[in-house]
Amino acid sequence: MKEIISTSKAPSAIGPYSQGVKVGNLVFISGQIPIDPITGNIVEGGIKEQTSRVIENIKAILESIGGNLSNVVKTTVFMVDLSEFSAMNEVYKEYFSEKPPARSTVQVAALPRNVKIEIEAIAIL
Repeated sequence: MKEIISTSKAPSAIGPYSQGVKVGNLVFISGQIPIDPITGNIVEGGIKEQTSRVIENIKAILESIGGNLSNVVKTTVFMVDLSEFSAMNEVYKEYFSEKPPARSTVQVAALPRNVKIEIEAIAIL
């Protein structure tokens, strides 16, 4: 059975999709961009601040269903500039320091609202 995940502690979907979907013990989290869920605005700053906000959004979605970042088994990171990879990675490893998930990172031409980063995740609860 498919369960739609929705929390006010993460940004609302900006299109026809869900923040996340739970099927059995699998959780699929839609790509998150660095929107502050309180203001609805893109966070100020560069790739480090944006990466932190994105992962905080993923964390909030997981916490809304009783999970946490340790449940994440796979992420896909979309960046508009891979020259910022090291800076992104510094922040990423703070959140996924122990038993980090599998990950793919790709450079893309553009992301919604002209942000620098978007991350989607798969977790197991």
